[in-house]
Amino acid sequence: MLLCHLRIQPRYQEILSKDIVETMKDGIMDRVIAGEALGVKSPIYTRTPTMYLDFTLKPGSHLQQLVPKSWNAFVYILEGEGIFGNQKSHPTTCHHILLLGLGDGLEAWNKSSKVLRFILVGGEPLGEPVVQFGPFVMNTQQEIDQTIDDFENYNNGFEKARHWRRSQSAVGLEF
Repeated sequence: MLLCHLRIQPRYQEILSKDIVETMKDGIMDRVIAGEALGVKSPIYTRTPTMYLDFTLKPGSHLQQLVPKSWNAFVYILEGEGIFGNQKSHPTTCHHILLLGLGDGLEAWNKSSKVLRFILVGGEPLGEPVVQFGPFVMNTQQEIDQTIDDFENYNNGFEKARHWRRSQSAVGLEF
């Protein structure tokens, strides 16, 4: 397989929460951040096919959502509990992630008396090599080495890094 490493210009899109497309059908509310669901498509453009869907299921509702067979996808439960995949499965509660297998699509049931809210995130695999070192992810070891050099020398996007400090109370960096 021949892989071509192309550098492309970044493309930023901003959408306010109030402008995210929402749809409601059969006790299911969906905020379509990227991709398509329940007949509604997001205005967000992605270079590779992607979905980012925020579902809220009322008690007693059932969702069937297509996920293309070749995509990778996961569900993260934000609130409540639901049954995913097979109606006879055990309920999964909030703050859990479910990785979908290729071609699974998604079926979810809310059999509880409370609202179930989760996100479904998926996309077409890029098929590129991945090299990771700490927080840096690139395609080759040479690119990782260059990124570390840029970080240590405050170049190529890391110009403000000399002022970054670790917060005492947080895992991340303060800016």
